[in-house]
Amino acid sequence: MDYQFRDIEKKWQQFWAENQTYKVDNKSSRPKYFVLDMFPYPSGAGLHVGHPLGYIASDIFARYKRLKGFNVLHPMGYDSFGLPAEQYAIQTGQHPAITTETNIARYREQLDNIGFSFDWSREVRTSDPSYYKWTQWIFMQLFNSWYNLDSDKAEPISALISVFEKSGNHSVRAVSDEDIPYFTAEQWSVKSENEKQEILLKYRLTYLRESTVNWCPAMGTVLANDEVKDGFSERGGFPVVQKKMMQWSMRITAYADRLLQGLDSIDFPEPLKEMQRNWIGKSVGAMVKFSLSPSLVENLGDADKDKFIEVFTTRADTIYGASFLVLAPEHELVTALTTNAQKAEIEEYILLTRKKSELERMADAKAVSGAFTGSFAIHPLSGQQIPVWIADYVLAGYGTGAVMAVPSGDQRDWLFATKYNLPIVAISDAQQNLDQQADPTKEGRYINSDLINGLSYQEALPVLINKLEELNAGKAKINYRMRDAIFGRQRYWGEPVPVYFKDGLPHLIQQSELPLVLPEVDKYLPTESGEPPLARAEDWRYSLSSEQGNGEVYEYELSTMPGWAGSSWYWYRYMASPEEREENVFAPESAINYWKSVDLYIGGSEHATGHLLYSRFWNKFLKDLGYVSEEEPFKKLINQGMIQGRSNFVYRIKDEAGKGTNVFVSHGLKDQYLTTPLHVDVNIVAHEILDIEAFKKSRPEYEQAEFILENGKYICGVEVEKMSKSKFNVVSPDDIVERYGADTLRLYEMFLGPLEQSKPWNTNGIEGVFKFLRKFWKLFHDDSFNFRVSEDEPSKAEYKALHKIIRKVEEDIERFSFNTSVSSFMICVNELTDLKCTKREILQQLVVVLHPYAPHITEELWVLLGNNPGTLSFADYPEFKPGYLVENEFAYPVSINGKMKMNLNISLSSESAEVEQLVLNNEDVKRYLDGKSPKKMIFVKGKIINLVV
Repeated sequence: MDYQFRDIEKKWQQFWAENQTYKVDNKSSRPKYFVLDMFPYPSGAGLHVGHPLGYIASDIFARYKRLKGFNVLHPMGYDSFGLPAEQYAIQTGQHPAITTETNIARYREQLDNIGFSFDWSREVRTSDPSYYKWTQWIFMQLFNSWYNLDSDKAEPISALISVFEKSGNHSVRAVSDEDIPYFTAEQWSVKSENEKQEILLKYRLTYLRESTVNWCPAMGTVLANDEVKDGFSERGGFPVVQKKMMQWSMRITAYADRLLQGLDSIDFPEPLKEMQRNWIGKSVGAMVKFSLSPSLVENLGDADKDKFIEVFTTRADTIYGASFLVLAPEHELVTALTTNAQKAEIEEYILLTRKKSELERMADAKAVSGAFTGSFAIHPLSGQQIPVWIADYVLAGYGTGAVMAVPSGDQRDWLFATKYNLPIVAISDAQQNLDQQADPTKEGRYINSDLINGLSYQEALPVLINKLEELNAGKAKINYRMRDAIFGRQRYWGEPVPVYFKDGLPHLIQQSELPLVLPEVDKYLPTESGEPPLARAEDWRYSLSSEQGNGEVYEYELSTMPGWAGSSWYWYRYMASPEEREENVFAPESAINYWKSVDLYIGGSEHATGHLLYSRFWNKFLKDLGYVSEEEPFKKLINQGMIQGRSNFVYRIKDEAGKGTNVFVSHGLKDQYLTTPLHVDVNIVAHEILDIEAFKKSRPEYEQAEFILENGKYICGVEVEKMSKSKFNVVSPDDIVERYGADTLRLYEMFLGPLEQSKPWNTNGIEGVFKFLRKFWKLFHDDSFNFRVSEDEPSKAEYKALHKIIRKVEEDIERFSFNTSVSSFMICVNELTDLKCTKREILQQLVVVLHPYAPHITEELWVLLGNNPGTLSFADYPEFKPGYLVENEFAYPVSINGKMKMNLNISLSSESAEVEQLVLNNEDVKRYLDGKSPKKMIFVKGKIINLVV
């Protein structure tokens, strides 16, 4: 029977599901290997052919590792909390859980159709209460922890309280808020419970603080930076403004150095590592205090009189060139510093700033703008007054939200000073021409201060820092660009935060009360008063138990956790078997002790500074508390490239007025007319030829369309673009599987090019891969498609073809070069076809080698070869034997009187006399000699044979 891929694939997918072929045991004598995919958000659109690329690669590697004797965990789940489901719920009133369930069912069907070897018994869904119970549990551990700089790790908050009770906080070195007053043990003991909780909140690893966020009024929620584009929400296109809000945050900055150091121990792509290094942004510099001018202080309220402007600078040596200060528009002192004369201008500028995202504010280094507050500060070393401005290129959350501007040493400061006619002060003898920004670090010595005159910048730096410390005007400081992570969203569809508020302070619910489940609400919108959607829930209040109090009722936290919460630990949930799911995932005897960490992680590079940083942060925290054993969660990471869409275009002819007609001209003739290109559905285009009848049926306005053809055909234009529904270039894997089969899809996606590179999809090229599989199937069948193999001993050539592919595939998979393996399979099958190979010894081993790439066809052939069904997944990968590739023959070019006539295979071990006898007895040679006897034979071993007649 010919290759019936539909029947074969359906049969084996059903077999794997019914027999739970890929269900993994946490106890095995085999070495463990954990292969992980970045799990998908289940959108309503389902998968297109670009989505499975990484999944196919990881599945090939997982199947290969099983054949190599590993106990492989290869799970799949869904990042199922998300904004799209909530927006759909707002529009339709349908609960997000219903939409999510429908979308998951669609994804599961598509994934099953491609034949992945997932252990579905370990599936996770971040929106499942049994899952987010543990996300809430991790939040509670963070709330109950602080970061001890002496031990360089997180510790229970109870240990910090013990220190306070014994000796106060004078000796405590912690990552904490900076406004904590010193107190003794006696002072601590007399503080009220609320006062103690207020202080502890300044140390906790998750805490409440006022933060500047991307606020979308129309959606009633905070958006992440990657959800905002050009001042509008990426989803819906609603205006977004910068707003200060009380938000939950997490002290990821406590782990900044460890996150940097850890990059040296993990196998991540170097560009991704560099992105993380830049995001963390470690800077060594100094904090400098600029006091406020006396005239300003007189007008300040009592709360502001002792305040000063503090800046962080990596170039303290350039301080004598600081000719003005620039604050972020959100800086806490802007209101106090703004004079009446400048108030209108400052307020207008702040309104404009709120419409920009942080990325937009930092994007264009040349588009500087600002506004003068009307106030001045005092230079800490020169004593001179310098003006204080605000500008949107300074961010409130980075450093102190203020910078000292040195226009002679910084390009942006120079542009700002030039635009607003502010002083530009030379600071070194190298800066002769201040019409252009100079870099004093490269050459020259300082010239404008007795303190550092004649010193180079390397010599000046320690002198200046010592002087600032002496004046109590500054100190050495290490700073990071990375800020504490905001951990709250004013949305419904997310994890509830397990916190209630008593006297305005946050308290955790009891651990035994987890999970805190999302309540039902009448609408998924904020309340009329602007509170998050959870405020709509009826009777959703926290009641203290009798052990805790007298049944008092308190308000829950109304924000939900951000999208990254559930994805920051999900690989540990996979480690727990179905039987262990109800137990503590992080218990000392848990499966984490067996699997430890992810050996191979495959996913997109777009998660470099979001998911991957947060995951590494949470992992390090859990290790500090002894819940996990590994410092890093992922040993090796591969970023798969993008499969781009191949868009097709038709060309609508315009009339003289420039209006589109209903006439379309073929691509090769379009330059003869005035036309407009229109995207056309790639599924009605084959080899760039448009299916005209299908096009007419695609939209009512095209029903009467006319076409100007080339040679009787309408040829479409082509362009490679991102795969998108709006470009009509989305190709569904369902269509490919139906037409060619899952094995063909798997092989073709790998054949398109190197895994890490982006490449265009072209359905036209899939025929070649499909023909290869049919040719492979034919190796095992006669011309009437009757199955047949022989037990004969293979020839040297057949062994050579087999062992070339054994070695090639093993080397390629180990270095994730899947595309070259597919080419090698094609060469191997061609060689064996030419050799008319039917030998079991060859074909059975070839089935095993191809199995990771094409699991369905190989399972079927494995059984036809007489093996037990379903065991191919756990067969042994064939052993490569280099002896079969040793060349012991040479195809000698045989010449007569210097003219090459033929090639003759002769053993390389044969000597001259034996070679002469073999040559002269060869029938072809005799024919060329035509009865003549050669006078002599010239023989060069491994080179040539020449007969002289």
